[in-house]
Amino acid sequence: MDSLSLPLDVLVVAPHPDDAEIGVGGTLVSCQRQKLRVGVVELTSGEPTPHGSPEIRAAETAAATSVLGLDWRHNLGLPNRSLEHTLEARRSLASIFRLTRPRLILAPYWEDSHPDHVVASSLVDAARFWSKLSRTDMPGEPYHPPRILYYFSIHLRIHPQPAFVFDISDAIDVKMKSIACYQSQFITGKSQEFPTTLDDIRDRARYWGWSIGTKYGEPFVSRESVRMTSFRDSFLEL
Repeated sequence: MDSLSLPLDVLVVAPHPDDAEIGVGGTLVSCQRQKLRVGVVELTSGEPTPHGSPEIRAAETAAATSVLGLDWRHNLGLPNRSLEHTLEARRSLASIFRLTRPRLILAPYWEDSHPDHVVASSLVDAARFWSKLSRTDMPGEPYHPPRILYYFSIHLRIHPQPAFVFDISDAIDVKMKSIACYQSQFITGKSQEFPTTLDDIRDRARYWGWSIGTKYGEPFVSRESVRMTSFRDSFLEL
């Protein structure tokens, strides 16, 4: 695992490679442009898939990482398709939080038809609590990540109400370029007639942008209150 000289500002927890790009790729680009330190940890390899392999998926992930310009990325190597909320999995993820010490965690939304996504969401919640424990054999110093936001990478055809939508209008092209790196998942063996899977992903971002009066957006949910310090900056166009 790569070490870190400085803590991360934002850490995305993704069930599989490509979930971070689909859910928050535009947000990550915007964070990088603001000089924030951003990283991604995947819980599983995402394999096997019909047109992928561990080697192909790793190469695709490396390409997407380069497109996004991430500061750090790691895969925990937990079992794909049979991800379970075990104490060992919780310990592994809590150790990542102690290593990276993020100010903000972005986690998968908790409702989905894919069991790995549901388990991943609960693992983040529990690992956040474990990360602050003392008198433990986990590596690193105790740390409690101050905030979690939940992003949408959802297989169900549902539209939960977000706490807010982040404007990614100036980052949509980079987001889509990073997703297109995963050719084994979205291009190889799939029809390229409209609408393709990539069209669907872009159109969802267009819908969320429409919902806030911009071109493209990414939605987030929060279980805790979101702080606001200025009506002018948050709501008023001056």
